[in-house]
Amino acid sequence: MSAPSEGARAALSTDLADGEWHRLHPLTPLLRGGIFLIAIIGFVIANLRERVVDLFLIAVSPGTPIDADDFDGDPVSLLVRSGNVGWGLLAILVLLLLLLGGFFLSWRLHTFRITSEAVEVRSGIVFRSHRSARLDRIQGISITKSLIPRLVGAAKLEVSVAGQSASVQLSYLQGRLADALRADILRLASGVKAAKARAAAPEGAVTDAPEPAPLAAAAAAPGDPAETPAGTTAGNGHGDGLVQRRVDEFLAPELDPDLAPPESVVHIPLGRVIGSSVLGGSTLALLIFAGVIVWGLTSGSAWVLFSFVPAVIGVVTYVWSRITKSLRYSIAGTPDGVRVGYGLLSTQNDTLPPGRIHAIQVGQPLLWRPFGWWTVRINVAGQTVSASGDAQRRSLVLPVGTIADVRRVLGLLLPDASDDVLDRLTTTGMVGTGGDDAFIGAPKAAAWLRPFSWRRTGYAIADGVVLFRGGVVWRSLVLVPLARTQSVALHLGPLRRMLGLALVRVHTVMGPITPTLPVVARDDAESCVEQVAAGAIEWARLDVSDHWGGARAD
Repeated sequence: MSAPSEGARAALSTDLADGEWHRLHPLTPLLRGGIFLIAIIGFVIANLRERVVDLFLIAVSPGTPIDADDFDGDPVSLLVRSGNVGWGLLAILVLLLLLLGGFFLSWRLHTFRITSEAVEVRSGIVFRSHRSARLDRIQGISITKSLIPRLVGAAKLEVSVAGQSASVQLSYLQGRLADALRADILRLASGVKAAKARAAAPEGAVTDAPEPAPLAAAAAAPGDPAETPAGTTAGNGHGDGLVQRRVDEFLAPELDPDLAPPESVVHIPLGRVIGSSVLGGSTLALLIFAGVIVWGLTSGSAWVLFSFVPAVIGVVTYVWSRITKSLRYSIAGTPDGVRVGYGLLSTQNDTLPPGRIHAIQVGQPLLWRPFGWWTVRINVAGQTVSASGDAQRRSLVLPVGTIADVRRVLGLLLPDASDDVLDRLTTTGMVGTGGDDAFIGAPKAAAWLRPFSWRRTGYAIADGVVLFRGGVVWRSLVLVPLARTQSVALHLGPLRRMLGLALVRVHTVMGPITPTLPVVARDDAESCVEQVAAGAIEWARLDVSDHWGGARAD
């Protein structure tokens, strides 16, 4: 079964963005915590299976001899010997009913709505919370389909906005509704729907808010079952159809081919994923830990096992997770921004609207150099400098790729940059060694502070982008759109002042990238600061990327 077309997606999402409050998938309580409850109940039953059998024998045959010594220290034995088995079963039933009632209330009270201004979520039974994400501050929308939710056709939608811990989650929605709702939110954020509503409304009509529509009227793609108000799929009475839909969803490509032209899609071969993971820094740590463990075993130092074996397990787990999360990786340009998707059994895809990229770093570890592999990271508002797996994953848009892949990704992240920036300056910044090239380099005096990398260190400014180049062991090229620049600073320490050098730092939103030019001649540093400051004002005035859908409003 093919993925729904763009028109079908829009139809599915229309009634969810009507400004009215809607509920999540009815299995949300089970997916968010009920599975752990079932696991605990199964664990208890497995450990008390003998007592369960004894209770069954007592119920069907009261005269069955039971060894009372087997009940010592068992809480079930107290109920059996005191004759309160019925009360115990009643207490368990009441507890289960209370838990089910709590799950039902949490689902009933967990609602969301999409207006022309924000995405809002209300939740909580005893303590109520109300979270809101303004559409004009949206930095990206991600859809996560973990293995268990995928089995029932559910997905989690997360709206990331500028600000720390300001994201809003909708977990869970029906899978196709999540895809369509994301497109609808992005269209609202781009101003397309508002522009269309103003153009179509008669003179004097109020068009600030979309007209409410009954959710049950949402249209489905041809051949697909209709969607119910709860976000579930109305079945046709045939179990094979439901199973077939789940199988089709698992086998379907992560990126709908109708959303992006094939030439904009970047894929990563499996061999490159495995090779880059093995040649990463974690491999060196793994070899060191393994050597220490072997030494400890041969020398009789058993304490080494307790100290380094957990570290080895952690490194292996990290490498394996990096490989699995890079499977089916794709980066593509869609009408609403850059789409980054990955995953095999559990999948995730992020959509970054235009104008949300504040800094880009192209890097190359030493062991990747013979293969010509590079990685690309970004700064987006709402990120943190945390080293957590989630923060690292969100900042990584290209785990490993060739120079050609990097150029295509940069073309997606910087759609307004000229070919000169994307081809000549990018290539020179990645593999150039300094000297007479397009970058303004550091003088020989910089060798006192950067003895190995001073020749590569330099900067260039062209077409609204400032580029900082540096690094020898780890090659690095940082690109910052001037329209996204917040400020620029020049630092003169006593040693740099004595050598006639300066440090330049461009300030962007918080993230893993800190655009810094560590050493450059003082005169060149002052010129860089002046050009960045003037360019930031000019390009910010011309920037209209926050209304990226305006051109399509007609």
